[in-house]
Amino acid sequence: MKITLDRAKFLSSFAAAASVAPQRSPKAILQNVKVEATDSKVTLVASDTEISIRVETEGCQVEKPGFTVLPVARFGSILKENRGEKIELELKESKLDVKGDGVHFELPVESADLFPVVDDWQSEKYHEMNIPLFKEMVRRTLFATDNESSRYALGGVLFELQDEKAIMVATDGRRLAKMESIAAAVEGHTTGEKMVIVPSRAMQTLERVLGASEGNIWIGTSENKIHFKADGVVLSALLVEGRFPAWKEVFQSSKENKLRADLTVGPFYSALRQAAIVSSDESRGIDFSFESGRLKMSASTSEIGNSEVELPVTYENEPVEITLDHRFVSDFLKVLGPESVAKISLQEDSRPAVFSAEDNYDYVVMPLSRS
Repeated sequence: MKITLDRAKFLSSFAAAASVAPQRSPKAILQNVKVEATDSKVTLVASDTEISIRVETEGCQVEKPGFTVLPVARFGSILKENRGEKIELELKESKLDVKGDGVHFELPVESADLFPVVDDWQSEKYHEMNIPLFKEMVRRTLFATDNESSRYALGGVLFELQDEKAIMVATDGRRLAKMESIAAAVEGHTTGEKMVIVPSRAMQTLERVLGASEGNIWIGTSENKIHFKADGVVLSALLVEGRFPAWKEVFQSSKENKLRADLTVGPFYSALRQAAIVSSDESRGIDFSFESGRLKMSASTSEIGNSEVELPVTYENEPVEITLDHRFVSDFLKVLGPESVAKISLQEDSRPAVFSAEDNYDYVVMPLSRS
C-alpha cells in the first residue's frame, strides 16, 4: 500500500475514527485505525467490538491499493505535530514509512489481517431525517441517561421509528426526556414492537463525528444492532440489552394534570439559578410555589442560608407547591432558547411535573419529598 494524503483532511477523518478505538483492550489490534485503500477511495475503520465506524476521507491519492493499521497514539501525534500539507504512507512488509515536510518515521505495525471485519452500510430499509434535527433530538434526550445504573437499559436512548416519525426517549428513573420528529421511512422500515436501545456512548460519538454536517442521516436496524450513515460516515452499535421503563404510561397518567403554567425560558432559568445559590450536594430541592400570576422559588440549607425568588407567570389555577431537584429542571432549560416558552403541568405535590416545549419535546421530573 502506498498513498499520499492531505494532512488536514486526513487528521479530521482520523480523529473521528480514533474516537471509537479503545485506549486499552485485550485485543491490541483494536488500538489501531485500519486504512482500506482502493483505487476509488480511502476508508478509515475502527472498532471496540461494541461500536464500529467507517469514515471515508478526502484528499488522498492512491498509488498502490492495500491495507494497513495506524497506531492511534503515535500516528495521531505525527498528524498533529507536523505542519506540512502532504504526508506519504507506504507499507513495507511489517513497517510503515511515513514521510512529510522535513520528517521521516518508520513505524512497526501489526498485520491488517488481524483487524476484525467491519461491514459497510447494508440496510435496504431505513429511516431518513435531517442531520441538525437529529442532533437536536440527541441533545435534548442524551443527558437524561444513567450510565452508572445497574439497570443497563437506563444507559441508552430508546429509539422508536414509525412510518413517518422518530421518537427518542431517555431516563435515569428520576426524570425522563422525550422528543418526536418527522422522519421518512424507506421501504417500510419501522422498529415495530422491538425495543431499540442505543448505548449513550454511541450517541455521544455520533454527535461529535457529525459536527456541523448538514444534509440527511440514515438510520437502519438489524437483529441486535443499529446503523447510522451520514456524510461519508457509517457507525454501527450493539443494542443495549434489557427492558426500557414503560415511558408511555408516564405520559398517559400526566394527562390528568389540570394545573398548568407558561414560563418564558430565559427569565425562568435566571430565577432558578438565583434560588439555587444556597443549595448544596445534600440539599438540592427547590420549592416551586405557584399562585395566581406568580411563581415563588425558595430553598433552605442550614449551613448556607435561605433564598426566595419571585417571578411573574401565566398561572390562574389553585395554589400548588412542589419540590424538585433544581439540576433536573436546569438540564431541561439549558437545551431551549431563552425566548422560547415552556409549559409545566402539575396535579399535586406527590405526582411528577411535566415540562413541555412547542416542538414535541416533553420532560418529566419526579418530585422530592417535602420533608
